[in-house]
Amino acid sequence: MPKELTFSAGDFVVYPTHGVGKVIGLEKRRIAGDDLQLFVISFDQDRMTLRVPIHKIKQSGLRRLSSRKMMETALATLKGRARVKRTMWSRRAQEYEAKINSGDPVSIAEVVRDLHRNANQPDQSYSERQIYELALDRLACELAAIEKIDKKAATEKVETAIKAA
Repeated sequence: MPKELTFSAGDFVVYPTHGVGKVIGLEKRRIAGDDLQLFVISFDQDRMTLRVPIHKIKQSGLRRLSSRKMMETALATLKGRARVKRTMWSRRAQEYEAKINSGDPVSIAEVVRDLHRNANQPDQSYSERQIYELALDRLACELAAIEKIDKKAATEKVETAIKAA
């Protein structure tokens, strides 16, 4: 197994569709007649435990936390101009959700940037707000794990970066 795909208990990892989790350990299970080695990952925020077969790690998109440099790029993305396409909301919503579920911090930052509303802008629809909150939460959770700060401080840091735009 490649070194970058080996994790130890206590490591923080990113599972694209669930965000930041913590590796609890390795487990052997017999499933459908096969003996499988599974990484056990806990997502405290969602009160969820995920078991990922070792041989499916690459396919699942499970990865280490981003580097500080990658996170700096994501935060810099927040300062750019919002790029809102003039397509129907349902199509944009699908694109935003795909970016969030990619697990890529720069893509997630683009969603936060594009859906952020200043005080002088019109209100967001319920679904816009939900997608914005999900993207903000994913970005803040990874930033918090990288910088070893709590999620609230990380959220404030992201919101400060976007307001500086």
